[in-house]
Amino acid sequence: MKDLKKLLVVIDPTSDVQPALARAIELASPNNASITVFLSIFDFSYEMTSILSGHEREAMRQGVITQRKAWLEELLIGYTNDKVQIESEVIWHNRPFESIIQFAISDHFDIIVKGTHLHDKLKSVIFTPTDWHLMRKAPVPVLLVKDHDWPVAGKILCAVNVGSEDDDHQALNGKVIDYAKALAKQFDAQVHLVNGYPGTPVNLAIELPDFDAHTYGETIRMQHEQRISYLANSFDISSDFCHVKEGLPEDVIPDIAQQIDAELVILGTVGRTGFSAALIGNTAEHVIDSINCDLLAIKPDGYRSPLEAD
Repeated sequence: MKDLKKLLVVIDPTSDVQPALARAIELASPNNASITVFLSIFDFSYEMTSILSGHEREAMRQGVITQRKAWLEELLIGYTNDKVQIESEVIWHNRPFESIIQFAISDHFDIIVKGTHLHDKLKSVIFTPTDWHLMRKAPVPVLLVKDHDWPVAGKILCAVNVGSEDDDHQALNGKVIDYAKALAKQFDAQVHLVNGYPGTPVNLAIELPDFDAHTYGETIRMQHEQRISYLANSFDISSDFCHVKEGLPEDVIPDIAQQIDAELVILGTVGRTGFSAALIGNTAEHVIDSINCDLLAIKPDGYRSPLEAD
């Protein structure tokens, strides 16, 4: 994992409390990194005011932008940090996720940090469509932050795929663990690995009377346990911190995160878009509906965002 030198923080315009900015300052301080706080605003009513000329509508837009910049500058006073340079950017754009990703690409940011909302009654994190778009289409890591501290000796859970020997999957596993170990060093945290494996196919047990479902299941479990132990050993992670459980990743990951009381879940996402995304979905998107902690989504090396110019 390369050092985080430039962090892009997406501001919540509805709140004076910005957990994403607080987390970004924690991440940036040891590296003397810079932070840009980013606010994308849009009001459709200004675009539909037909009685005004184009020049007048532009003047109104600039007036709103100036107001939000003043609000943002006042907000940043409470987050002043001697070790971190913080700048601000406010733009007018009707699709926030596009403006965030395009700005991250054009200014070569290392990570996007954005807050999420905790629903008081359900005690679960509410993720917005913008969060989903960022995870699918941003070429840099996306950290979705909940309003809580990362305690010393906390736990970071890496979701890995040891069921495939594909080189791309193995490289993504390594990238996920590299990020986890770098953050663990900074926050004195424990790194845990989790892997879900498929259960015995029901049709096999029905179509093959002599099929031993128990033996099959045990063989699959042992194979996954051996592979995750090998992966953990190669990164100097204790086998006591490896978790293998039967089930779909979107079920297993939140279960283990809750079981070990993880502060952060890190996983790789392939960033499917279009029909493939609608049909298959991404593990990250299924997982985020169930976890109650921060989530860091990482793309594989060579990933190219659909919003990048050719």
